[in-house]
Amino acid sequence: MDQDAMANPAKTASPEVIEAAGQEFNNALVLSPGVTLTLGPESLLIPDQLVIKPNRSCLPSLGTKKGTPSSIPYYSILWAETSEDRSWLVVDYAHEDSPHHLVVRNLKFAVPAQTAEQTDDYMIKWVESLLKRAYGTAVRRKRAWVLVNPHAGPGGADKIWDKQVKPIFEAARIPMTIVRTTYSGEAVDLAQVLDIDNYDIAIPCSGDGLPHEVFNGLAKRPDARRALSKIAVCHIPCGSGNAMSCNLYGTHRPTLAALAIIKGIPTPLDLVSITQGEERFISFLSQALGVIADLDLGTEHLRWMGAARFTVGFLMLVLQKKTYPCDIAVKVEIEHKESVKRHYRERVTLGSADVEASNGSGQSRACDGTDADGCPTTSSSPSPSAAVDDGGPGLPPLKYGTVMDKLPEGWELVPYEKLGSFYCGNMAYMAPDANFFSAALANDGLMDLIITQGDVSPLKSVGLQMAVDTGEFFDSPLVTYRKISAYRLIPRNAGKGGYLSIDGEARPFEPFQAEIHQGLGLTLSKNGCFEAPGPLNWDKVTTSERLLA
Repeated sequence: MDQDAMANPAKTASPEVIEAAGQEFNNALVLSPGVTLTLGPESLLIPDQLVIKPNRSCLPSLGTKKGTPSSIPYYSILWAETSEDRSWLVVDYAHEDSPHHLVVRNLKFAVPAQTAEQTDDYMIKWVESLLKRAYGTAVRRKRAWVLVNPHAGPGGADKIWDKQVKPIFEAARIPMTIVRTTYSGEAVDLAQVLDIDNYDIAIPCSGDGLPHEVFNGLAKRPDARRALSKIAVCHIPCGSGNAMSCNLYGTHRPTLAALAIIKGIPTPLDLVSITQGEERFISFLSQALGVIADLDLGTEHLRWMGAARFTVGFLMLVLQKKTYPCDIAVKVEIEHKESVKRHYRERVTLGSADVEASNGSGQSRACDGTDADGCPTTSSSPSPSAAVDDGGPGLPPLKYGTVMDKLPEGWELVPYEKLGSFYCGNMAYMAPDANFFSAALANDGLMDLIITQGDVSPLKSVGLQMAVDTGEFFDSPLVTYRKISAYRLIPRNAGKGGYLSIDGEARPFEPFQAEIHQGLGLTLSKNGCFEAPGPLNWDKVTTSERLLA
């Protein structure tokens, strides 16, 4: 999943020629006779003969062979500026000093006195053109509210932030307010009273628990809708699962995620309202009961193992062939797997057309219907969650009421005597390389629901788990996969002990109800969509579709 994390997500525009104070601007900055910095199609080009002297750190020459220019990809460039007297040009960029790890490097170039061809105005416009290429449509110097959870995952979040991530944000000139959380739930309280006009993004440095708290804190505000649509909730992965970062940035590596946030594109995100008892709260990632919930919450004592705790816990559970009897009512929008693939294909195609129209490049991932301004668009597939909106400032009203209300009209409680897993997702990856919800889309107004039975042999259970790694999980005959807009789940043994996981957080083992709100939240993503590859062969036209065309 990390192999493309350093790739520039969008093609840059072709080199332009503009006028600068009457001088032709041709993407070249002459530093000395025969030595020129050039704004290439994809990178800043640096000639080998240029002698690069270190500034704040020891820097090797970027050249390769004599006469062969080296380059810095625009995606890696964090900032560029000139000194006040225009005698120096400084470029900060992210350098991959080891696999999946970035550090800040700084280049300082001496600039000759201005000439008739290279005036001060020319220099200013050259630097601005470099930054435009480096950031594309992304906002520079986003004002960040940073939350660091020192107890996240295997530990070390403080060190990860201070030593690895913070220098990258500083090099990008990101204004930051940094808060270290001291107790569980503190981020909910802080987000409720946050002055949202002072910030553009929230950056939890943690596992997936802290983003869950931030979303819920914003949701509890009187101006919840404005807060959720204004503050883009991001994620620096410092926990065990790190699902949010995997989906948005295609990586669970902190420094790669930091760069993706700096260059991130505003992306509306579906959020799910959960009602349980008299309480209403928000889920951004998943809801689970059964084997998956047991894995997530029943392995807390193994957190020191990192992501490996899930594998160990799974092997322990499959030998038990445990079942979880319950009653479930579901508002199904797309019933069959081929129809789910068709919906996915339509949304991806729609998103690709939007991206191509806005920046001239194609899009191969699930960019599910956002226009050039980052707003959700429509498609022929259902998005029923967008229908209810009273225009008020708080959370949208619930279309189907709460779990305490009578079962909505048209719903039917279906008994599941031998349920293995009930797993409902709002994102694709649930952990690095665990693409459970391969057809999930960021803002299609639908949840992805997986149901498996618990009375299968341990061998088949192991095979099903391996199918997640190979991408064949979606198509497994042991998996029921549907697109839904709402549901109610009633555990048979409610109140008698059991695991219910919402976004990886433990909730009471009691009945609850969920419904989705299309594009209610906001985040930043690398490409305006999830980084998951989609179901196998989602882009292939089936025989039945060809016959009906």
